[in-house]
Amino acid sequence: MIGIIDYGVGNLFSLSSSFKAIGEEVFISADKDMLDKADKLILPGVGAFGDAVKKLKDSGLDVFVKEKAKSGTPLLGICLGMQMLFEKSFEYGEHDGLGLLTGAVVPMSKYTQTLKLPHMGWNELHITNKDSKLMKNTKDGEHVYFVHSFCAVSCEDSLAAVTEYGFNVTAAVEKGNVYGCQFHPEKSGEAGLKILKAFCEEGQVLQK
Repeated sequence: MIGIIDYGVGNLFSLSSSFKAIGEEVFISADKDMLDKADKLILPGVGAFGDAVKKLKDSGLDVFVKEKAKSGTPLLGICLGMQMLFEKSFEYGEHDGLGLLTGAVVPMSKYTQTLKLPHMGWNELHITNKDSKLMKNTKDGEHVYFVHSFCAVSCEDSLAAVTEYGFNVTAAVEKGNVYGCQFHPEKSGEAGLKILKAFCEEGQVLQK
């Protein structure tokens, strides 16, 4: 069963609908006791990093998420939810993330001054980790849907896929049982559903 974490940020309905479309049992909850029963967890997110982290902490779900990830429960962060998996973000200040993955989140404007931001629309995925479990059903060059102005850097030890937008942008990450997609799989048609299905097929992996 898939538990989608509801902390007041994220497009939860379309995510839920996508899991149902691939035949997965799914529920949305802000209750830790309910979420504790889930086999796998989804951390969604849209908006500003600082606001989202504050909401997650105010709900007490930040500690819950870290404990579940460290216990081996598969966790998938999507868009801002992926960015929150890292150590820090420099989005309008400096904010601590969950620290489940090594790396930081920085403005894309640092790397490109000519391309329009936010980066919005369909872009190709280029798989960098040929052993990626999240990308096991995905062909190199498939298109997925992005909406973001910040990106993860210094995350080579978890990098699974990139996209090109004036530079190589971190598109997907995975390390042990912790996974992330900068793009929105729930808005990415068949390609996105294949990635969600791959995540659902993964079992528990205890972090080292």
